[in-house]
Amino acid sequence: MLLWLTLTILWSTTCWAEQMFGKGGGTYFSTSEDYENDITGIRVSISPIGIFRSIQLRYGSSWSELYGVSGGHSQEFILQPNEYIIGAYGSYKVYLRHLILYTSTGRWATFGKDDGSSFIVYPSEIDKVLTGLFGQRQLLGITGIGFKWDYPRVENTTNTSG
Repeated sequence: MLLWLTLTILWSTTCWAEQMFGKGGGTYFSTSEDYENDITGIRVSISPIGIFRSIQLRYGSSWSELYGVSGGHSQEFILQPNEYIIGAYGSYKVYLRHLILYTSTGRWATFGKDDGSSFIVYPSEIDKVLTGLFGQRQLLGITGIGFKWDYPRVENTTNTSG
């Protein structure tokens, strides 16, 4: 209950547009707009000093390319069938330091430690879900992150046999 109260208070200062959170700077990265499956997992690598080194998304059963730089300790969060990421809270200093992802089933995943300036983001429409990421990276890791929101992919379940 306290978590949702905190989120409600923070939502009043949230921007829904596709904006990047963090100091930014460095090389730009972005997941593909041409995805065939919904996101089914996320993998984050964090350095020993708490900097986000990289992020990968899993679409269906395949992992995306690595966004950021190699190295660090990896953590994974695998979504259940028909579960979607519907919001995020994070913090950054020069580099991304903390990320909590909230799902449509009430679960959440925490990566890193809360440290620095914070942000909270969620889609502008209730039925939209996380479909991709973008951001910037430098030599040590991710300096900024943004979130792409859209409607979930719908499987064609129409029976075409007579």
